[in-house]
Amino acid sequence: MRLISSFYLTFTLPITMNLSAKSIINRIIVGTILLSGGAILGIYVGMKKDMNWISLFNGNDLSGWTVESLAADEGKGFWRVEDGVIICDSMGNKDHDSVWLRHALEIEDFELKLKFRAFRESTGNSGVQVRSRWSPNRDGPKEFTMDGPQVDVHPPLPWRTGLIYDETREVKRWISPSMTDWKIERENGPEEWVFYYADQPNAWNELIIRCKGTQITTTLNSMVMTDFDGEGLLNDAIHKKYGVGMRGFIALQLHAKDELKMHFKDIFIREI
Repeated sequence: MRLISSFYLTFTLPITMNLSAKSIINRIIVGTILLSGGAILGIYVGMKKDMNWISLFNGNDLSGWTVESLAADEGKGFWRVEDGVIICDSMGNKDHDSVWLRHALEIEDFELKLKFRAFRESTGNSGVQVRSRWSPNRDGPKEFTMDGPQVDVHPPLPWRTGLIYDETREVKRWISPSMTDWKIERENGPEEWVFYYADQPNAWNELIIRCKGTQITTTLNSMVMTDFDGEGLLNDAIHKKYGVGMRGFIALQLHAKDELKMHFKDIFIREI
């Protein structure tokens, strides 16, 4: 595909790939062609795993991903790639707001699966935003904010992992389980869960997130953690106002003022 006389973007779509997978790849390509001062950068980040699953991480760099933060946190280097792994590392530095790693693909109904590695010495919080959006916050104290539901990943209290918190600026509460604000206690969580740390034989956790209509299902290491129907919430006036809840972007989180060490890999998505 010729973009300009001095730049080429080349890729191959396997003829056996279904239309859904091709559609995702096309949107990834479009979403990652950036225009800046007349320069064009084309990045192909979709890698075929089988007929449905598309890789969002190429294992080499953060092509297709953008670090989203407030101006004060720009360039702090909390997100990087080493040895085929996305690393979030803010250990020893609490002087930051939330910093997100957002993928370029905008999508509605999908299944996402990824692996993450957690560390006992890390006291910080992370999560996976789905159907979310980083946008201006003209009425708040911060110039930008991330709106949309988040699947929690919380190594200090692993039973929280897979539960859903809504980051949307006019919601800001747990929605599965339904709570009044950010506070949650052990009795509000699941009876059983499986969670691994980096020093254990099974060092990597697998998280699967399925979003179909208003239903969000999360599965952690083969155990369903949340099966949530957000009818009347994810599609309400507030979420429609910010363009989230039913459609949006995927992002990984570094929570504000947290010391976090977290690794991610094998990030795949398919449209459903």
